[in-house]
Amino acid sequence: MSQEIRELVSLSSRILADDGQGDFIWGHSSARDPEGRGIWIKPSGLGLEEITPETVQLVGHDGTLLEGSGAVQFEYPIHTEIMAARPEVGGVVHTHAPNAVALAAAGVDLLPVSHSANYFVPPQVPRYTDTADLIMTQELGIDVAKCLDSARALFLVNHGIVTVGPDLQTATMAALLLEQAAAQQLRTLGFGGTPSYSDEAESLSKRDHIYNEIALAKAWDYLVRKVTTR
Repeated sequence: MSQEIRELVSLSSRILADDGQGDFIWGHSSARDPEGRGIWIKPSGLGLEEITPETVQLVGHDGTLLEGSGAVQFEYPIHTEIMAARPEVGGVVHTHAPNAVALAAAGVDLLPVSHSANYFVPPQVPRYTDTADLIMTQELGIDVAKCLDSARALFLVNHGIVTVGPDLQTATMAALLLEQAAAQQLRTLGFGGTPSYSDEAESLSKRDHIYNEIALAKAWDYLVRKVTTR
């Protein structure tokens, strides 16, 4: 089982990097340990594209390194506190996705001008504004989890994004969709005019049709093929 989870975290990391969400050595994704020991996460000091199953760590709720080697991520409380607050969450992603960071910093709402935005809106993606510094303490992790509440994603304003899912595959897909939605909105607004976008009923319908569980699983399989068959 541990080898499968290590492979999953490695694939998530490489897929995020392939999407352009790498930021030198920063950004990380995690999977809940099925035995309740903590989280499986990439170590500090490596880029997302460098992660292999052998580099993935098991980190306890208090930040103790339980399996693996190297330094533990400073921001592990993002992952541990969200999973503590939401037992249904099995995967968490935190990156510095450039378009999503820009949208949040601009203070504008995410608009469903594209398919991808409908995965999140409605309701609006919550924004964490208490600090733009690293989330390095249990207290800050708890605050982030409270701000996320039951949402699928969170803007850490002037910092990055957090996405969650019942498993890491879904959380990773959410990170890609949030960045895609922000990029499409930026492109749309660049033309000027008065943008059109889906109303609430249409957004929810599109969410069910396009981003149902089967479709997300097929999209994940595509992304895995994309990073493993080159």
